[in-house]
Amino acid sequence: MLSWLFSDPLKVGDDAPGFALPDQDGKIVSLENLRGQNVVLVFYPADETTICTRQLCEFRDHWAAAQAKNTVVLGVNPAGPRKHAAFREHHHFPFPLLADKGQQTASKYHANGLIVKRTVYLIGKSGKIRYARRGKPSPEEVLAEAE
Repeated sequence: MLSWLFSDPLKVGDDAPGFALPDQDGKIVSLENLRGQNVVLVFYPADETTICTRQLCEFRDHWAAAQAKNTVVLGVNPAGPRKHAAFREHHHFPFPLLADKGQQTASKYHANGLIVKRTVYLIGKSGKIRYARRGKPSPEEVLAEAE
């Protein structure tokens, strides 16, 4: 009954669930099309809030390290593309922000609830989860697990 409240992230080694979501420009981004790259999914509750902004800015500030490890970073929450576009432009994020209306993808990744649970995943090039943690892990910690 309350599993959405107390659920753990998916386990390292699990196959990452597929998704296809619109980014801030309405372009569909799918996990399937990102095979062969590492993918960081940052599920966060809301655009333009202090902790969420700080977390995504840290990934922005480590963008060169992510690129050096053939890693794509994707921010995910239920806000719409228009709101994501303004947030992305305001903070100069070099990575897409995905609109997960209805939290269907967050649900697959055990990051859903009344608000999105702050959860970070690293999906390896093969589609397996290599890192999963609630909270606000550092980009260095996440990228250390990249293939």
